[in-house]
Amino acid sequence: MHHSTRRRFLEDSMLATASAALAAQQLARPQLATAQESASQGASDMLRVAILGCGIRGKQHAHDLGEVPGCEIVYVCDPDIDRVHELASEVEKQQGTAPQAVRDMRRVFDDKSVDAVFIATPDHWHALAAIWAMESGKDAYVEKPVSHDIAEGRRIVETARKLDRICQTGTQNRSNGAYAAAVKYIQDGKLGEVTNARSIAYDQRNSIGGPGKYDVPASVDYNLFSGPAPMSPLTRPHFHYDWHWFWETGTGNLGNINIHSLDVCRWGLGISDISCDVICFGGRFGYSDAGQTPNTQVVAFDFGDKKIISETRGLKTPKYLSDYKCDWIFEGTNGFIANASLFDLDGKLVSTFSGDTENHFGNFLKAVRSRRREDLNADILEGHRSTSLCHLGNISYRLGQRVSPDELREELGKLRDVERVSKTFDSTLEHLRENKVDLDKTRLSLGPLLQFDSDREAFINHVEADTLLKREYRQPFVVPDTL
Repeated sequence: MHHSTRRRFLEDSMLATASAALAAQQLARPQLATAQESASQGASDMLRVAILGCGIRGKQHAHDLGEVPGCEIVYVCDPDIDRVHELASEVEKQQGTAPQAVRDMRRVFDDKSVDAVFIATPDHWHALAAIWAMESGKDAYVEKPVSHDIAEGRRIVETARKLDRICQTGTQNRSNGAYAAAVKYIQDGKLGEVTNARSIAYDQRNSIGGPGKYDVPASVDYNLFSGPAPMSPLTRPHFHYDWHWFWETGTGNLGNINIHSLDVCRWGLGISDISCDVICFGGRFGYSDAGQTPNTQVVAFDFGDKKIISETRGLKTPKYLSDYKCDWIFEGTNGFIANASLFDLDGKLVSTFSGDTENHFGNFLKAVRSRRREDLNADILEGHRSTSLCHLGNISYRLGQRVSPDELREELGKLRDVERVSKTFDSTLEHLRENKVDLDKTRLSLGPLLQFDSDREAFINHVEADTLLKREYRQPFVVPDTL
């Protein structure tokens, strides 16, 4: 077996083992406030919070906040009035009091009694909602990806710093005790020299249908839903959730799912300066539908002394791979860490890390009370950096050209990290063949190799790529250029 093929097989085997080990382990329940802390939080200490976005994630916010003492959900908000009333009813059953149900988040911002907002809107609303919230004197929990583009992500960070607001990113792995223990093991040098990480999101997605002409549901205020984005005609049959797969509103599964593992890779490698070379290849394969974002995407990030390869798959994968929707692996001179498990150099499981896990929402509210940004497990700056990596990969993809597999292989051979990228390419080709994708008929898209300067948050000598760092806004839903 070729060395690179054997290494890939070894990594996949470790990931499967790590997933099984973590599932078998009795993980600690997220830490909540102690009884003494709960008793000390009287009515005057109660935090009044709002949930913006009443879809799948907004419902999860409401559920998890119900387990955190000392907060009351006083508003739920969504442009879809049916979803607003549905979640309001659930919250009333959960906490015994009914929140106000509103469509326009500006109603929430106008209420001075609201302490914090939880933003679970579509991606294109994240930045503006967070900025408006903080400008109105509230703290903000922002779901990943924190922005729709890199420029507005920086504006969230600047707003939080200028106004001294508490702003948490929804990358909840940062509050997981087992993952924190694994990262500490790496940063303590116990894994040896660690320069490479692999970020994985294997999340099967079927065709969304279309393209066609469809009506916006009568329950939706499309002006409020679109907000900063154009009010483009609806080309997909299902209004909710499938906005993820359109560039005007979403970031594809790279920003939707893979950001979680990318964030852990960056965390473990200790990467804070995201100046890098980035290149992406992939496509939307297996069906023809209204979606725009790729369902197969590989992004290679070269930070000089450290490197990350990100893989996103949306087609069917082998059963042993489908067990891990979102995962990662670190390669050290003393062994490997896959997910939360340690392996020796031969791929033998040594141990599985453990640690106390904190409720990520509770961690945010703790910092809201303490007014200490240092108490946050996922400060907005960390969210902005990890989100920016997703944007970089998508920008390379969007500027790509259709090529044959041989042409793509030739271009990848020019990279410094040629062996690791090539073995990922081979694995991707095998994956597509297993899904009966004919690459002679449906070509892969190969993006340009881009150089990014994180000090300026701009590309080096690539004007076309720079145009995708910031979008045009629809009045009056505008993220300001300056504060």
